[in-house]
This record gives sequence, structure tokens and C-alpha cells, in this order.
Amino acid sequence: MDPTIIGESAAIITALLWTFNSILFTAAGKRIGSISVNAYRIIMAVGLLVLTHFILLGAFIPVASDGQWFWVGMSGIIGLGIGDFALFTAFIIIGPRRSVLLMALSPIFAAFGAFFLMGESLSLLVIIGIAVTLSGVIIVILEREEKSDESPISKKMKIWGTVLGLIGAAGQGIGYAMAKTGMWLYPDELLNPLSTTLIRMIMGAIFIWMCVLVVGKLPELRKALKDRHGMKCTAGGALIGPFIGVTLSMVAVTYIAAGVAQTLMSLMPVFIIPVIWVLYKQRTSWRGIAGAIIAVVGVAILFLV
Repeated sequence: MDPTIIGESAAIITALLWTFNSILFTAAGKRIGSISVNAYRIIMAVGLLVLTHFILLGAFIPVASDGQWFWVGMSGIIGLGIGDFALFTAFIIIGPRRSVLLMALSPIFAAFGAFFLMGESLSLLVIIGIAVTLSGVIIVILEREEKSDESPISKKMKIWGTVLGLIGAAGQGIGYAMAKTGMWLYPDELLNPLSTTLIRMIMGAIFIWMCVLVVGKLPELRKALKDRHGMKCTAGGALIGPFIGVTLSMVAVTYIAAGVAQTLMSLMPVFIIPVIWVLYKQRTSWRGIAGAIIAVVGVAILFLV
């Protein structure tokens, strides 16, 4: 199979998984807080990945060079530690609709990161595809549903939530560029996507739990364990997001340009339309449907590259 098709397919499946992941983590964050969600979901993901890594590759810990551990590890700290914490907090403050709109900016950060770190260049057709896809995503997210469950928030909180959403987008985009740098550090010995994901999770987990200890949040984490529904949502999100989703995202950046991969993974706002229709009974107007069609056209352009 064409490696480009593999990478693009992995990116789209990742977007589908992260669509449901965002809903689960939003529900969990409202009950146990963003710090608890981030800390517990990454530990769960590390456990699942270590077991899978041993079964498939015969080792609990990835075998990689110091340079690979540095670049991939830093991507975990920036993307999973800092970026995801900011994103989860944004989910709680401004809601998933506004947050995923801001996350649509992550391909820009990924493209710039790959340009400076790896010298990746994007063809005119790819740039057009990214622009069309992002236009569709933005149109979909800006569409206001008449039956929206979002609660009004103050201007100050909206600004704070927006800043956190931007940090989340930057963390995710730059994190993927750094991960790809580590994976391709030695082209003749490409780092396995599963190993890359596990290294990201391990370093992200170390960073997150060190922060928890430094800021004295252990009592909050102990209290969170008593909320069964919150922990179930966290566990479900950890399975389909940090475990399956992040692994597939590493497959995506292995075979296609970081900016293209991040663009396809930013289709969450489009995929969330039928989900919120079913869960929250929110119907999408013709404007929203038009935005989804535009985004699909952008994806089609990327597939033609």
C-alpha cells in the first residue's frame, strides 16, 4: 500500500477517535478537574502502551538513542504535558466547540515546526489543501447552534480560555514536529511509531507527575479517585486518545508531512457534528453542512498530492 495513503488514513482515524476523546475528557474534567484528568489518563496510557510494546516488540522500554529520546521526549513534554493540560482546561472554561476551533490552528504550528527542525517544504497544492480544509473547519465551528448547551462566560474567562486553547494548539503542533524529528533522526533506522508513542507518554507522564508533586495537587488526585463516573470517562478517553489515537498519529507523521498530518487530524470539528446531533440533539444548519463539505474537499486535495 502507498505509504502516503497509510499516513493520511491514520490521521483521519485519529481525528475520529479524538472526536469522542474530547467529549469524554470534557465530561471527566468537569467532575474531577483538568489536572486529575491529565495525570490519570497519561498513567493509564503508559500502562497500556508498555504492555502492547512488550507483546509486539519484545521489550517493555523502547530501544532508542539519546538523541531520539531527547527529541521525542521533548515532544511529549510540550505536546502531552503542557499542550494537553492547557487544552483540557480550555475545554472546561470555553467548552469543546470553541476549543476545537482553536486546535484547528495546530497544523500551522506543525508546519512551521517541521520547517525549522527538518527543513520540510510544502508544495502549492498542499498549501491550497490545508487552506481549504481549515476554512471548512472554521466555518463549521463558527456556526452557532440554536440549542447549544454552552453556558455564557465572562469576557475575562473567554480570553483566558482562548489563550489556553492557543497554547494547546501550539503544543500539539510543535510537539508533532519534534516527534517526527526524533523518529527520522537516523533515516536508516526509523524509530517505530509504537516506540515513539511510548517515549512521548513516558516523558510526558514524568513531567506531569513532577508538576503535581511540586504544586501539591496529590490531595486533589486522591479525591478524584472517588468519582467513579469521572474516572470511567478518563479511562475511556485514555484508551481511544493517548493509547490508540496518539499511536496512529505517530504512524501519520511517519509517512506524511507534519503539517498535512496535523491538518487531517484537525477534522475533529467536522466529525463532531453527528456526535453532538445524537448526544445533545443539536441540528446543524446548511451553513454548517457547507463548511463540512468544504473541509472534505480540502482533504480530497491533500489525497491527490
